[in-house]
Amino acid sequence: MVSPTLSEAPLHKLFRPDGRPVEWVVSPGRVGYAAAVRAMERRVEQITAGRAGELVWLLEHPPLYTAGVSARDEDLLEPGRFPVHRTSRGGQFTYHGPGQRVAYVMLDLNHRGRDVRAFVRGLEQWIVGALGEFGVPAGTREGRVGVWVERHGPGWSREDKIAAIGVKVRRWVSFHGISLNVEPDLSHFAGIVPCGIQEHGVTSLVDLGVPATLDEADAALKTSFRRVFGAVRNAPPPG
Repeated sequence: MVSPTLSEAPLHKLFRPDGRPVEWVVSPGRVGYAAAVRAMERRVEQITAGRAGELVWLLEHPPLYTAGVSARDEDLLEPGRFPVHRTSRGGQFTYHGPGQRVAYVMLDLNHRGRDVRAFVRGLEQWIVGALGEFGVPAGTREGRVGVWVERHGPGWSREDKIAAIGVKVRRWVSFHGISLNVEPDLSHFAGIVPCGIQEHGVTSLVDLGVPATLDEADAALKTSFRRVFGAVRNAPPPG
């Protein structure tokens, strides 16, 4: 059952009162994880110091696993399969790789209500809205992080995860973000227990029968982001 908490958080607070647009960046090719984290750290410092604006950075990583601050060693089932990156974001193990759209979200919550719970709900609503652009009904689940879809067949039904959320907030500036499965190799998730949840599966837009491209997913994410967080403007990748 879809969690009702999406509508409980005061999401109207997530719009900036001054209407300043968020820089929207899409990097071509694949970006290494360590390089992306360094760029995020620099940008967060600049935002905190008032030297740069907010940024949403969309990219694609080569195959890798990341371990959040709550990751358990036993949830890394195949340690030698892909590089493993320990990270300061919330959450447990997750996979990033080709065909998955990662969006790093660097927003200044000083201008967006200073409410971490509302911010996370906003991220959820952003993903749910983007999936809605493809006609895919999705939602959150009580006690489970991320965005989920219900699947049904003759004599069976299950819930699969289609998007993950893992963020960190430092001095009210956010970083890390979300990952949406567009067309990744789903077998790559078998090397971990994704987000520590064993009893549910992982899916993607293409796995659900929606032949979406990354460009189409980006367009849906941009449309939905505007509804939840406000205006954006295109910008070059961070240095």
